[in-house]
Amino acid sequence: MPPEIRPLVTNTNNKFYFYYGHRKPSQNRPTVRGGIFSNRKTSNPNSFDQSKTLNPKHQSNSASTSFDLQKWDPNSPGSLSTPPTKTASEKFFSIAQTLTPIARYICDSFHKHKHWGPSIITDLNKLRRVTPKLVAEVLKVQTDPRISSKFFHWAGKQKGYQHNFVSYNAFAYCLNRANQFRAADQVPELMNMQGKQPSEKQFEILIRMHSDAGRGLRVYYVYEKMKKFGIKPRVFLYNRIMDALVKTDHLDLAMSVYEDFKEDGLVEESVTYMILIKGLCKAGRADEVLELLGRMKENLCKPDVFAYTAMIRILVSEGNLDGCVRVWEEMHGDGVEPDAMAYTTLITGLCKGNEVDKGYELFKEMREKVYLIDRAVYGSLIEAFVANRRVGLACDLLKDLMESGYRADLSIYNSLIKGLCNVDQVDKAYKLLQITVQEGLSPDVVTINPILVAFAEQTRMNDFCKLLEQMKKLGSPVIHDLSKFFSFLIEKGNRELTALQVFTYLKEKGYSSVSIYNILIGALHSIRDIKEALSLFNEMKNSDVGPDSSTYSTIIPCFVEIGDLKEACLCYNKIKEMSCVPTVIAYLSLVKGLCKIGEIDAAIVLVRDCLANVMSGPMEFKYTLTILHVCKSGDADKVIEVLNEMMQQGCPPDEIIYSAVIYGMCNHGTLEEGRKVFVHMKERGLLREAEMILYDELLIDHMKKKTANLVVSGLKFFGLESKLKSRGSTLLPS
Repeated sequence: MPPEIRPLVTNTNNKFYFYYGHRKPSQNRPTVRGGIFSNRKTSNPNSFDQSKTLNPKHQSNSASTSFDLQKWDPNSPGSLSTPPTKTASEKFFSIAQTLTPIARYICDSFHKHKHWGPSIITDLNKLRRVTPKLVAEVLKVQTDPRISSKFFHWAGKQKGYQHNFVSYNAFAYCLNRANQFRAADQVPELMNMQGKQPSEKQFEILIRMHSDAGRGLRVYYVYEKMKKFGIKPRVFLYNRIMDALVKTDHLDLAMSVYEDFKEDGLVEESVTYMILIKGLCKAGRADEVLELLGRMKENLCKPDVFAYTAMIRILVSEGNLDGCVRVWEEMHGDGVEPDAMAYTTLITGLCKGNEVDKGYELFKEMREKVYLIDRAVYGSLIEAFVANRRVGLACDLLKDLMESGYRADLSIYNSLIKGLCNVDQVDKAYKLLQITVQEGLSPDVVTINPILVAFAEQTRMNDFCKLLEQMKKLGSPVIHDLSKFFSFLIEKGNRELTALQVFTYLKEKGYSSVSIYNILIGALHSIRDIKEALSLFNEMKNSDVGPDSSTYSTIIPCFVEIGDLKEACLCYNKIKEMSCVPTVIAYLSLVKGLCKIGEIDAAIVLVRDCLANVMSGPMEFKYTLTILHVCKSGDADKVIEVLNEMMQQGCPPDEIIYSAVIYGMCNHGTLEEGRKVFVHMKERGLLREAEMILYDELLIDHMKKKTANLVVSGLKFFGLESKLKSRGSTLLPS
């Protein structure tokens, strides 16, 4: 029996193919050069490479670096076309590789010489001729606008050369890329001067560049220039111009462009109407919106649900609920069925605008239509009902939310806990807090603050401490949260004494911190309970919790109010020793206190120190320096002009300003000029008789001090101090 003859190839998948020459690359196949055998089954470029097949080491590297889409980072250096580690020269040469040889020669000359000059011109003169295509190729990769402009004008002067649209457009792009957009706007005039009438395309390029950069007024400037050249934009370009103006809040200019649009006899597209309608919605001009909608339905077609939803979203963002409702009614009148997104957008807006009843009616409509209701809708309704103290409906919505298969997030629980505490249902709020823990959520200080406040007001301190212990077990920073609790409690108003009682109890449990002391001292000062505030301050100094710079800044106004300026100055010195800066309130209080007791020199020093260290100092301090500067002229009328300006700015003169007048006139003016200022203030009813007498005495006393200091300085200069001491003169300071 003859042997069985088997076919030469039993599996076509193992057939090899030989490719000759270069093959045109496609989407599915890379470029393949001749001489490579490949199998159709293994021709995947990611898994087959002849050079790597010959080296097993390359195979292992290829297997270890297989592409994983989930781990892909588009911003990683390996994914970038130009790695960020390249130097300027490396970037230049990487770009130059894509250029033609002559363009590369020109760019290399620019890169080598840096500035336009004879050396670059010598290199360029070696070329026999340049073409507009070559000029455009060079300008596309240039970043220096000066060299680009010089090269562009040099090319235009060559014999037999004439710029075309390609080179002009490349020049405009180059200028805009270098942020020389004003120069780019002059390219159409340059074209016209060189005998090349600009077309709509050149203006479209400029409009697109300004539109992408958000320069609406420049877009309108280019549009006006188009009209001067007698070029009428197409509908597409009109839409782009109006869209850029609307997005940059120049609606009136957009409407004027629309009037030109109609005068040119063009027919609106749906995009045209929607651009203007969105702008009118943002401006709250609902009547004009409805008018445009009517015109759109007459001339083109009625808007779809997506267009109506976009209008409602813009009106909601601007808080125009009446406009939202009118657009909603218009949508129903057109027979357009709202979808879930439209309902969600309007319900959220109504809840934010305190129209929760209307929002709840729309919510019922969604349920009747069996729409998928988003959790954000439930959250908005719950928050709005809680704000209106209708906690029962809010709890019903929570049940409905859970029955719908959703899990409530922490913000929803926070709203409900706050609402229950506001209606004296703290036990239910506490149970709801336990549910949040069971749900795996992490309650924070916003969650527990309403419960803690309710426990504090009901003097349930045992429950208060139990809640703190539970939060500590959950990993919450209790001491930090307690500071926020006391701030929250005091912000509710008339809770300062309650906060003090709670803190007295918590101190015994070991819950105390510097921030809590500072909050309470500031609160007690606000209700003028200075004695209790000073008691807490002394308690801090005698405890392990020492005062910090904020404590000293808070206690300085308390010492000033009881007239203990010496202790207030010691606190200021403590702050400076800590290399810290007092608060503006501390500065202001201390300066006023020093002015009242006649320590004007020290007060002026503090004024200068405050303005040197604080970003925005008090208005009184700024005008103090102005008055000191004006007093150098010694003219009372100029000082009175500054005081009048102060009053026009809503800052009436006080003891700081009057002390500045005294200081300035004693250093640069006379007693008579200083008295003129106070007499003028008394005539305007800003000073009483007793106050004017007091400031006059301060003026005289301060002038005596300045005169005595000058005399002593002169005696020291001439070496007569010893003789003066022997006579026991009272001019020398003790």
